[in-house]
Amino acid sequence: MTQPVFLREFGQFAANGGGQGPSWLLPLRRAAIDRFAALGFPTPKNEDWHFTSVAPIAEREFRLAPNAGGASVTAADIAPFTFGATGWIRLVFVDGRYVPSLSSGGARPRGVRAMDLAAAVREDPAFLERHLGRIADYQQTAFTALNTAFMGDGAVIHIGANVELDTPIHLLFLSTSDMSGVAVHPRTLIVAEHHARATVIESYAALGAASGYFTNAVTEAVLGDGATLAHLKLQGESEGAFHVGTLQATQARDSHLVSFSFAAGGELARTNIYTVLGGEGSGATLHGLYLLDGTQHVDQQTRIEHASPNTFSREVYKGILDGASHGVFNGQVYVRPEAQKTDGKQENNNLLLSPRARVDTKPQLEIFADDVKCTHGATIGRLDEGALFYMKSRGIGADAARKLLTYAFAAGVIEAVGVAEVRTQLQALTLARFTGAAAAS
Repeated sequence: MTQPVFLREFGQFAANGGGQGPSWLLPLRRAAIDRFAALGFPTPKNEDWHFTSVAPIAEREFRLAPNAGGASVTAADIAPFTFGATGWIRLVFVDGRYVPSLSSGGARPRGVRAMDLAAAVREDPAFLERHLGRIADYQQTAFTALNTAFMGDGAVIHIGANVELDTPIHLLFLSTSDMSGVAVHPRTLIVAEHHARATVIESYAALGAASGYFTNAVTEAVLGDGATLAHLKLQGESEGAFHVGTLQATQARDSHLVSFSFAAGGELARTNIYTVLGGEGSGATLHGLYLLDGTQHVDQQTRIEHASPNTFSREVYKGILDGASHGVFNGQVYVRPEAQKTDGKQENNNLLLSPRARVDTKPQLEIFADDVKCTHGATIGRLDEGALFYMKSRGIGADAARKLLTYAFAAGVIEAVGVAEVRTQLQALTLARFTGAAAAS
């Protein structure tokens, strides 16, 4: 969809429900669409998009999702995406709309709220006004501006002070075959008050022959003093789909963000993980895995801003690329002058299984403090011939040896997933993709 089409769509959207809600909401939307009009879609001339062209998105005309959807989707349809878990709080969105009949309440301790965005607008607009649009930067980022203008449905999660939630909250975003030529803009807000602890899983997947749609998702996260948020982003869109997803967080003193980003779907997909370590003693641990084949293009971007003393960051991303796929990793660690005693480590490793596959990796350190410990590194290579020879000398066939080594490369980062049900399914999916083994349900 070209810019003029988006601008025309906004006028219709504002007139047909987008202008409803508290008095502050429509001005926020208008400011965001005006900013998008000024920014335009990013191009490879933009440093952050140097290796990724969004022309396949910008040149299409996507329409907005209808107000109702998901009526034909059943509990059996979503079962493969629920990790076989029971007792979790689960919010299900089909074709961009919340579906209460497919969602489940789970056990909700006092101080835990998890609801769809439309319900939060009705029930607690003052809470939303304090946080929504305050963290995700629509002034500098076109896709975030677009999401802020058109955000329709999504989730609001509030974990009260000193509350520790033992089971994950699962947000499941599904697209059906009705989504061809449709754009959705899910918006999620997560607020973890001081010394709260929670795990939130965002899954993006497709049912049946879903293709030709665009998911533009934004999640804002606020971590109070001493809070811990584990956030898992699982991007398994249709290989004929487009996906841009952003997690943007702000962290107070002694808080900890634990992020895992998995990307295996989409024709063109990008995931941004941005956080500001704004309080002394805060930290971020980021892991990621991307599995590409065919002609897929997947871009993984991270930015960790050390803005206070005695902060730490740990980051490990791995990619496995086959066919004629193209992977991009850009990891930025920015250390402000006041962020003395920063301790940061970043690593990106890539395994190419085909001579036609390629990856562009760009780990970055920008340091403006003089008392820091920061390292970064990146590797691009093929399977270790020495290890292959050793395995073959022990009676393992060449094909089996290659598959086992490929799986072992990915397994190291999968082990970082703290939710056993998710970890088990990712292991099964990786085995299925690179060894041909049947994936577990």
